[in-house]
Amino acid sequence: MTSEQSLANAETLLARLEEARTRLDQTDDPDKAIEILQELADLAKEVEAELQRAKRAAETEAATLRPEPEADAPGA
Repeated sequence: MTSEQSLANAETLLARLEEARTRLDQTDDPDKAIEILQELADLAKEVEAELQRAKRAAETEAATLRPEPEADAPGA
């Protein structure tokens, strides 16, 4: 998975998180609020994991694009 794919997934998860937060704001039912809070916690963990995947993918992509120094290059 590329860093861009991971970021797109994170954006989708953030939209779901915002939707759940809106539902939380609109409920007066304590049981429903607890359920939504758990959903928010789970979504936040998923977002964090996706951002970590994006970071690792970006680091890998950057490393593969970086040219290796030549052993006989000046200053090497």
